[in-house]
Amino acid sequence: MTGFLIRRIGLLVITLLITSAVIFLLTQVLPGDTARLVLGRDARPEAIAQFRAENGLDLPLPMQYVNWLTRFVTGDWGTAFTVGNAPIRPLVLERLGNSLKLAIMTGLFSVPISILLGVIAGLRENKRTDVIISVFTLSVVGLPEFVTGLILINTLALGLDWFPTASSPPGADILDWFRQLTLPALSATFVLMAYIVRMTRAGVVDELKKPYVRTAALKGLSYRTVIVRHVLRNALLPTITVIALSFGWMVGGLIVIENVFNYPGLGRLMTGAVERKDLPLLQASVMMVIFFFASANLIADLLYGLLNPRIRLE
Repeated sequence: MTGFLIRRIGLLVITLLITSAVIFLLTQVLPGDTARLVLGRDARPEAIAQFRAENGLDLPLPMQYVNWLTRFVTGDWGTAFTVGNAPIRPLVLERLGNSLKLAIMTGLFSVPISILLGVIAGLRENKRTDVIISVFTLSVVGLPEFVTGLILINTLALGLDWFPTASSPPGADILDWFRQLTLPALSATFVLMAYIVRMTRAGVVDELKKPYVRTAALKGLSYRTVIVRHVLRNALLPTITVIALSFGWMVGGLIVIENVFNYPGLGRLMTGAVERKDLPLLQASVMMVIFFFASANLIADLLYGLLNPRIRLE
């Protein structure tokens, strides 16, 4: 297991190095000049040249990348040009914390509900229950995120006055979490539900057709024991990957939902950085998203190894 973990961590480091180079190069091709956007159209050439020199923008791209990566790894993420020269690291970490809260709330809604529906659909393959669950989940996932968000706002916020129309980062109170994050979490749940349900259903259907299920039943094990202790353990292996990837997406991919509910997450911070061409802020934000996305894959690999010893041997 130790060698398995070392290999996966090494792969994570290599992935982060490659993606950091890709992110840096992609941010360099964004239209517009950072110095002119920060200083204004009427800025003199001398002021622009001084700004570029102070921020290392006049260096060759390889040197800029090395300097940026070195500072990022050591914790010096620079300042946000378009946010009053505020330090980037506390700003990004604050927004990251907000996104993690929303991701956790979404996971609490989406994972249990989706797995339960997937298991029921798999156990009732091609029956009426299976058809109803499939039609419902596919219909919901077909709706754009802003549509489901507006429907929830009009019904549960404006109509019933149960929740606020705009969501704020919750405090430590559980009721505050429920009140502030329920609507955006439900919107994200509708997006994720179909993928997790279909993956769970497919795993259950596939496992039920394997010989060991019939053998376990012939040995006298109850149907519930066969399903809970054997079928689900193997059927949920592919679902773990989907959930892990979904968590990585939720950290930085809920841009539409964050805008609909005016939630100050990492996605909104990245879109603002793109609009203002604030390269240091954009690079740091995207790196954090990639880090959590890659970490989610690492966690999925570790869970695979715990649930299936053959993965560790391979």
